Amino acid sequence: MVSRPAPASALPPGTELPGHAGFWRSVLDDVREPVFLQDPEGALRWANAAAERLGPAELVGVTETTGTVGHRPAKIRVLPGGWRAWTVVDDARRRPEEFLAEAGPKLALARGRHGTARVIAELAASALGDCAFVLLPTTRGRWEWWSCTEHGAAGHGRIRRVPPQLAPVVSDAVTDVARPEIRAVPATEVAALPAAVAEPFEGHLEVSVVSFGSGMAGAVLLGRRGEPAFGVSQGQAVEAFADAAGTALANAQRYASQEEATRGLESTLLPTPPAQVDGANFELWYEPAGGVLGVGGDFYDVLSRDDGSAFVVVGDICGKGAEAAALTGRVRHSLAALHLVERDGRTMLRLLNELLISGGSNRFATLVLGSVAAAESGLDVTLASGGHPAPLVLRRGGGVEEISVPGTLVGVSPQARFAEATTHLAEGDVCLLYTDGVTEARNRTESTELFGDERLYTVLEDCVGQPAREVVRRLREAVREWLGNSGHDDIAVLAIEAAPRAE
Repeated sequence: MVSRPAPASALPPGTELPGHAGFWRSVLDDVREPVFLQDPEGALRWANAAAERLGPAELVGVTETTGTVGHRPAKIRVLPGGWRAWTVVDDARRRPEEFLAEAGPKLALARGRHGTARVIAELAASALGDCAFVLLPTTRGRWEWWSCTEHGAAGHGRIRRVPPQLAPVVSDAVTDVARPEIRAVPATEVAALPAAVAEPFEGHLEVSVVSFGSGMAGAVLLGRRGEPAFGVSQGQAVEAFADAAGTALANAQRYASQEEATRGLESTLLPTPPAQVDGANFELWYEPAGGVLGVGGDFYDVLSRDDGSAFVVVGDICGKGAEAAALTGRVRHSLAALHLVERDGRTMLRLLNELLISGGSNRFATLVLGSVAAAESGLDVTLASGGHPAPLVLRRGGGVEEISVPGTLVGVSPQARFAEATTHLAEGDVCLLYTDGVTEARNRTESTELFGDERLYTVLEDCVGQPAREVVRRLREAVREWLGNSGHDDIAVLAIEAAPRAE
């Protein structure tokens, strides 16, 4: 046994190896296996580039023929003069199955087209070659590339697509979507590639390219200086990795398309800022339950009319998630069109009821809708309801009143009936429209206990005389405290306050 040597990563300046040191350096630095050299006293005197990356300080269990570097077996050769050369023969990179098992989760965790391509280049350079370029076709006849070297240097850019007559092997690999296939790239073809890609491959023993397959156009260009990391299994390892990388890229592209579609859908579903009405303040609390879309089954709108009044609606579509959000969009857009030609709330609810039933949806809705108009003093609020929680009015002089507007659910029966009522808001009065996401909020510690109407009234009674902004703030705080970190249904609240007129 020899003593554990002091840490060292390379031959100190001025130190010479026995014999043809310069030759040893040039040869061993290009070997993929980690190689360490010990002097006769057991001190580590030199390590090639692969050994420097591994870490040179863990030489233990040395015998005449075998030992370990850390937990990795190593072959030991006794050299003239008592020197020893250690060669790590079981580096993880020499096991294709281990490399692929480690690469899979890393590819799965990559995010987006750019992030996935970058990870592919890093993994390929760490095990399959000394230099790797990921080439993907993009718009306007260009290729986008991501590169990585064995030392971790990375790059990214775009180049003009190389014509097939100049680089037939690479061009064919980039466009091949059938299955991964590794191909040798002639030196003349490498030289024909744009400088950003060709220069890093100078001095490489071999350059190859492998297509992704998996229905994904693109390829990985690999440069290698020494022996293949996986020996006779190198080609199989490269093709298996390319297949996994192609699947990861296809998933990233599919996810990006879904994200783009989701953003487009959200832009049509998210509520717009409320209209301006002289003498009215509108305060809002909108909190969807969560999910893929940033919208849910609850909604509100405050839309302007030519006469200076506003059309208001708060609604709740049965259910949640993408299907409820889609129906929410349909209802909102239908009402936005109807309010331009119809002012009677009961008629609007009747027409919407017919629309939902004829559309064949098995979902229903509850709504309260109507108009807010400036009056001689304060506001006149006219509301019609279809199965929705009753609007509440906080009178500045004291008390909370309920506006009775009974009506049946919208979208269930052709014989549905709806009611309408008008109330006057004096200056300082606040009318509250809300969905049952408030009253049906479940307690953070006892899920069967709901927030309920009684707690809602208690909160609102304490808010009498406060402006709409304060009313909404206190209600939101009370419900959130009740919920804690537990989930909740969609919530929509609209507070209408009669405020001083603008002069």
